[in-house]
Amino acid sequence: MNDLVSGLAHAVRLILSGDPALFEIILLSLRVSGIALVISTLIGVPIGAALGLSRIRARGLITALLYTGMGLPPVVVGLFVYLVLSRSGPLGVLGWLFTPSAMVTAQVIIAFPLVSGLTMTAVQSVDPALRLQVRSLGATRIQEVWAVLTEARIGVVAAIVAAFGSIISEVGAVMLVGGNIEGKTRVLTTAIVLNTRTGEFSLAIALGIILLALAFLANVAMLRLQGRIND
Repeated sequence: MNDLVSGLAHAVRLILSGDPALFEIILLSLRVSGIALVISTLIGVPIGAALGLSRIRARGLITALLYTGMGLPPVVVGLFVYLVLSRSGPLGVLGWLFTPSAMVTAQVIIAFPLVSGLTMTAVQSVDPALRLQVRSLGATRIQEVWAVLTEARIGVVAAIVAAFGSIISEVGAVMLVGGNIEGKTRVLTTAIVLNTRTGEFSLAIALGIILLALAFLANVAMLRLQGRIND
């Protein structure tokens, strides 16, 4: 209990002190997870919508793969990305290993199945009569998809929120591919692990509280957006 109280006090002191190293870690955490979320959303929502509306034979297999991806251990994703981006890997020429780009790549792989799979489920829950009604009004295929997505918007936003929560708190993959390099690839989760290992529990708890606060604020912003969409 004392560690928790001292950690909370330490978190307040860190924020009020304007520690540049802390804000550098916070900004990198938000930048990496934000870019990964945008990429996952731009790819995952259309694919999820297409799967939810299609009747192709392979949809069952694709759905099973998506659901498997939703449960992938992040450390396995990190290992895969590490091997692909290593010097002997197929994409080693990019030089991304131990850079924020590698961390974004790992987080996209983690977030994409969540966005796509949950979007597909939300689209499938829409009343099929809506599509028939839209078609009868002469809507194009794109307009039909947009109408269904609009109807399923609550589920789509929930998919994005779930994906953000999974990557902002992820540590295994970003530790493997980022290397936890100070001033370069150190984010809040990896900093928490480092300080815990070195016995600086007060600082680790402080960083954890800041991470929870950031996740809370981000989710509140998304929920406010969801409310505006509903209005």
